[in-house]
Amino acid sequence: MRIGFLGAGRIGAFHAEVLKATPGVDDVLIGDVDSARAGEVAHRIGALAAESVDAVFADGVDAVVIATATASHAELITRAARAGLPAYCEKPIALDLPGTVRALREVEAAGTLLQMGFQRRFDAGYIAAKEAVAEGRLGRLHTIRAVTSDPAPPPAAFLPLSGGLFRDCLVHDFDAVRWLTGREVVEVFATGANGGAAFFREAGDVDTAAALLTLDDSTLVTATATRYNGAGYDVRMEIAGERDQLVVGLDARTPFTSAEPDGPEPPARPWTGFLERFAPAYRAELAAFVRAASGAAPNPCSGKDALHALLVAEACEVSRMQHRPVRPAELLKELADLA
Repeated sequence: MRIGFLGAGRIGAFHAEVLKATPGVDDVLIGDVDSARAGEVAHRIGALAAESVDAVFADGVDAVVIATATASHAELITRAARAGLPAYCEKPIALDLPGTVRALREVEAAGTLLQMGFQRRFDAGYIAAKEAVAEGRLGRLHTIRAVTSDPAPPPAAFLPLSGGLFRDCLVHDFDAVRWLTGREVVEVFATGANGGAAFFREAGDVDTAAALLTLDDSTLVTATATRYNGAGYDVRMEIAGERDQLVVGLDARTPFTSAEPDGPEPPARPWTGFLERFAPAYRAELAAFVRAASGAAPNPCSGKDALHALLVAEACEVSRMQHRPVRPAELLKELADLA
């Protein structure tokens, strides 16, 4: 396959290098709004460089990978659909529900494949936990505790474009909960706090957040996130049932220190960021896209999955702002009424 790669920023460069080494990929053509940056990445990984994003679409590629700035995702998804091209896109589809639904309608009308980038579905720990739940080894689930903590805040300029902590960060936990349990979130109650840099408040965002989710089988989920976890990058999920419980993300590099006298020593090399922590998952995710785009495998994470995760994130944001429980289904109904 000849794959067009859109975006040559930090995660784009990482993905392009992974894709170049993926079986079934013959050529990778990289396009970016900054053609010099596209050229630098292409030269470093042995790929091809296009003069622009438009040039990638005009080159006769077999599929596209979208790793551009968030604001451009919906437009590029639409372009790929209208061109009849399978597409992989980093989340989100768009920063709001109407933009997400419009892009998904284009994909549905074209009948093309859209795989969304929720890499935790391809992480060995999450996969093992999903299998344990599906096989009933934990018994009836009653509690799930999800944690996503960044070691340091992103650049201030990123925040107004990110969608906020729920949509940018915790949306991964919301997707993982749905995928792992096979259940839907029926109600959320969320809050947030700002004790750090002023640019979070200025962007209408929070630097720390917590949400209580109720699933359709009454399982309770707590999901927390922060931009200020100085110990390192911490992503964990505890799944507790009547028979047993599992922890995803608990290993020799999990960034915490035990307060117990006989507890384990703190890690010598704690995880520093998502690219390092989820590198194997990203490789598996892109390999799955190549198989799906070639027709050899089903889509492992559809645009509708991304919509459901965004609905939960959106409900959390409404809950935070209005200090009340919110049902994600209500937001979808309001969107349908507006249409």
